[in-house]
Amino acid sequence: MTRTVQVMVEQLPHGLGLPLPSYASEFAAGADLSAAVPEDAPLDIPPGGRALVPTGLRIALPVGYEAQIRPRSGLALRHGITVLNAPGTIDADYRGEVGVVLHNTGASLFTVERGDRIAQLVVAPVVLVTWQVGDVDTLASARGTGGFGSTGLTTGPEAAARHAVTAAERGSRKR
Repeated sequence: MTRTVQVMVEQLPHGLGLPLPSYASEFAAGADLSAAVPEDAPLDIPPGGRALVPTGLRIALPVGYEAQIRPRSGLALRHGITVLNAPGTIDADYRGEVGVVLHNTGASLFTVERGDRIAQLVVAPVVLVTWQVGDVDTLASARGTGGFGSTGLTTGPEAAARHAVTAAERGSRKR
């Protein structure tokens, strides 16, 4: 079930004439953000380079929400363009311009022109936690301390058996 949240948005002078963030399809999770670079001054990002791309927007998120800046899959696939700190987080109390840190992982120069759809913005609820100091081992799990690929690339009984042996071996080495 989706819910609708109202977010105040302001277009800055250099963002006037550009579309507000918009969803490309009925069930899209992310709204496209456009580049607010000057018409006569496109932004070149060399291979391996990065740039802060302005959107010409300021937003006021409701308390209890964040906005995440995520890459656009088409730019990543076709040009190697990604959001460097993906997902970038915009907190509910931030009131500055939304900027997108684009990184060119491709082999060719990439030019950002005014109005280009450069990233997606996803608004999501935030859960705040209180930290309770204690012995985490008292809350044991089947996975335990396995991480960084410990669950393997395949699923099924064979993979589960390999994982169980590996976890048991790790446990015996710690003692």
